[in-house]
Amino acid sequence: MADRIEKRDDVSPKEGLHEYGNVEYADSTNKKYPIDTAEHVRAAWSYINHKDNAAKYDRDDVTKIKDRIKKAAKKHGVEINDD
Repeated sequence: MADRIEKRDDVSPKEGLHEYGNVEYADSTNKKYPIDTAEHVRAAWSYINHKDNAAKYDRDDVTKIKDRIKKAAKKHGVEINDD
C-alpha cells in the first residue's frame, strides 16, 4: 500500500487550501478532511464514514484516511468510535 492517496478528478485541492489554509489533511493530495483541530478531526471522521464520501476513494485510500484521522484524534484528545 503506497502512502500517497490518488488524485480525484471531482475536487480541486485549491478549494481546500482556500477554505482551511495550509493545515494537515487526512487526504493531503486532494486537500480533503482537515485534521488540525479537535473539531476538524470529529468532522473528518463523520464525513469519511458516510458511504457516499467513502465511495469516492478506493478501499486502500479510505483505510489511509481513517488511519490518519485516528492518529490525529489521539493527538488532539478526541475519542472516536471505530467502525
